Amino acid sequence: MKTIVNKLIFLASFILIATACNDSMGKLDHRLSEVKTLIEPVEGKSIELSPSASAELYFEWERTNAAESGAVVYQIAFDKKDGDFSDPVYVTSSDNNGFQNHATISHKLMNKIAGKIGINPSESGTFKWTAFSLKGTNALKAAQEHSITVTRLAGFDEIPDDVYLTGEGSEAGDDLSKALIMKGVSSGKFEIYTQLTAGKPYFFTNANSGTPLQYYTDSKGVLKLDGTSTVTKTGVYKIELDFTISSAVYTEITGVGLFFSPENKVLFPLNYIGKGVWKASSQPVTFKQEGWGRDERYKFVTTRINSNGEEFIQMIGTLNDTDSRPSAASPESYYYVKETPTNQWDQKWKFAGEMDLALVDVTLYMQADKPYTHEIKKVGSQ
Repeated sequence: MKTIVNKLIFLASFILIATACNDSMGKLDHRLSEVKTLIEPVEGKSIELSPSASAELYFEWERTNAAESGAVVYQIAFDKKDGDFSDPVYVTSSDNNGFQNHATISHKLMNKIAGKIGINPSESGTFKWTAFSLKGTNALKAAQEHSITVTRLAGFDEIPDDVYLTGEGSEAGDDLSKALIMKGVSSGKFEIYTQLTAGKPYFFTNANSGTPLQYYTDSKGVLKLDGTSTVTKTGVYKIELDFTISSAVYTEITGVGLFFSPENKVLFPLNYIGKGVWKASSQPVTFKQEGWGRDERYKFVTTRINSNGEEFIQMIGTLNDTDSRPSAASPESYYYVKETPTNQWDQKWKFAGEMDLALVDVTLYMQADKPYTHEIKKVGSQ
């Protein structure tokens, strides 16, 4: 009995829907009227777009006259300021699959629309929007059009998933298949520790095969499409690219050393051996005798030169704070590193006990394809 009732309810619902789509004579309802008034944004409104993922812009218009149109769906359309909406630059359905008289559009999508209009990143430009009412294959443009002025985001419309460094001036040379991948540190941001050769071209790509997009950085640190870059000095650099604001930062790394906290000094330097790796071989390590025992705390210190030519100190310490010596059972994450504030005691590691009075190899890995880390290996005794 319950099944029969459910079928009757479904049949009744179907009849109501069919009736709503037909007039009293059984013909399809082709009634359609235009939207009379656009409500929000008001005519001439200016918007500075935000890179926040939650930033949205709300558009609203009056519903069509139900007596004249019956049930309709809506679309919002954008066109150049001198366009007539016969071929809009961008069209999308309103909220709730077109059934609402409003549309919520993210700032990131508005940024793409502004780009299609022809507005360059970081620049402001004016274009128009309007609403369409639709029924079946019929569509009517609203009686009004509103202009809107948008200041675009500085970054790229399409942010690559991966970024590679290649070219004659890079460590990998100009063989694209051997391009060095950069580490993605957050959305749209990538970095790499690498050597660049003065006067020779290099560039960035979004793939290491085929015909990828090509990016370069100009003398002002702006990230752009289609070109190559050079440096005036051969050296090891930390390169940071931010596609969300089209920026590039180059920091030269002139030295790396093992910093021994108990003596507040560098015990020995590490030499750059290529592709983000520094190493010191057969270096003596002697713990410092204190009243409570032998102190074995250490980390790394780097000397760097920023884009203004100013030298500064940047320490590299523990990603995961620890206050114990490692053992054979310690996880790899014990040795993970990150850039840390400059101080004597914080974000340090402890040498394993066997490293006291030993000769050691120390290797620092700042490579994109694995966690930044380091290795301490005993190779002899003093």
